[in-house]
Amino acid sequence: MNRTGTGSLTARPAIEHLDLVAAPVADALRRLDPSTAATIGVAEIDAEVADTAAFCERYGIAMDASANCVVVKGKRGSDIRFAACMVLATTRADVNGVVRRRLDVRSASFAPMDEAVALTGMEYGGITPVGLPGDWPVLVDAAVAAASIVVIGGGVRSSKLFLPGATLLALAGSELVEGLGRVPG
Repeated sequence: MNRTGTGSLTARPAIEHLDLVAAPVADALRRLDPSTAATIGVAEIDAEVADTAAFCERYGIAMDASANCVVVKGKRGSDIRFAACMVLATTRADVNGVVRRRLDVRSASFAPMDEAVALTGMEYGGITPVGLPGDWPVLVDAAVAAASIVVIGGGVRSSKLFLPGATLLALAGSELVEGLGRVPG
C-alpha cells in the first residue's frame, strides 16, 4: 500500500492495522464501506515528531500534503456547537468567518485541548475526523478534498493516516467548504 506522497514511510492498510490508531478511529474504520476503508493507509511514527512541521521534516512529507484537523467550539447563548475543520498545513482555518457562519454561532474559537481530547477520545496532536462524535460536522476545505493523497492524524500521536482527500467527504457529517483554509499573512 505504499503510495506516492508517503515520504519515507510505508502506509499499510489501516483496516488491517487497527492497533495503530485510537479506539474511536478503529471503530469508525470498521463501520466504513469496505471500498472506502481500503483507501486509507496507516503508518507508525515517532510520537515526539507528531506535530505537523516536525513530522513533515522528519519523514519527507510536503506541508501541502499534510492536513490538520482543527476542533472548533462555537457558542450562541447557552448553546454550544462543535465542528472539525480539515485544512492543509499550509493554511489556517477561517474560524471567525467561515466556521462561525456555518455553525450559526455568535463566537467561535479553537476548542480547549482538554475538552477536545475528552470529547473525541483521541490524543491532542493526533485528532482526526475519522471517528469523531457523530453529531459534529466535518468541514473539509476544497484544497484538502482535491488532494490525491493527504496525511492526517491517526487519533494517537504515534500514527498517521494516508488517504485521498475525497475520502474525507465519505465520512458521516462531512461537507465540502470553499474558502475554509486561508493562507496566513
